[in-house]
Amino acid sequence: MRRADRLFEIIQVLRRASGPLTADRIATELETSKRTIYRDIDALVAQRVPIRGEAGVGYVLDRGFDLPPLMLTVDEVEAVALGAQWVVANADTALARAAHSVLAKVAVIVPEDLRPVIDDPVVGTPPARDRDGGHVDVARLRKWCREGRKLAIGYVDETGSTSERVIRPFMVGYVATVRVVMAWCELRQDFRIFRIDRLTAIEFLDQRYPERSVDLRRRWLAMMRERHTFVSPAG
Repeated sequence: MRRADRLFEIIQVLRRASGPLTADRIATELETSKRTIYRDIDALVAQRVPIRGEAGVGYVLDRGFDLPPLMLTVDEVEAVALGAQWVVANADTALARAAHSVLAKVAVIVPEDLRPVIDDPVVGTPPARDRDGGHVDVARLRKWCREGRKLAIGYVDETGSTSERVIRPFMVGYVATVRVVMAWCELRQDFRIFRIDRLTAIEFLDQRYPERSVDLRRRWLAMMRERHTFVSPAG
């Protein structure tokens, strides 16, 4: 790997990290030596890249730093194209429009030789399906998840049993051919997954729930990793 490419990759590795990374971990990911990483970190800091930390402790990249212009590989552009196609085919209308917008922006910034990867990609997803979403405003539902606001819902489960509950939504999921909302159910005092097409009623409450939505997401994801499966469906 050329040094210029390696310096760029170090920045990318630090940007993706959720906490400090040691030179050992960076070296392992980039398949180089720890000594080389030390030299490269010093070089980046000398170029005023906002990397904080020290040898033996770990390094972090200050948020907000970016490299103008974006330098993307073919694989990265294809990943963007594939992800955007999936969103167009499966997500709600607002997200589908956003995906088209992202592709247009990427097409402007990539070099001319990478334009065909966007305009005529060799990766693809099944054709778009109905994004109607029935009576549920999925864009508003996503907003409620971001803002940590409660929902009052009516729900019918797979056995046909109906219930009314107040839930604390924190994530909208797109699973196979259905959309779901992950939430803390105040009735069951546990995490539940609700199929959006089974909601018989929905009221967007102004009341915020006490936890941060990000904290609920992290607890749910940790539980998923521990169980290696989804938590219980709504019941």
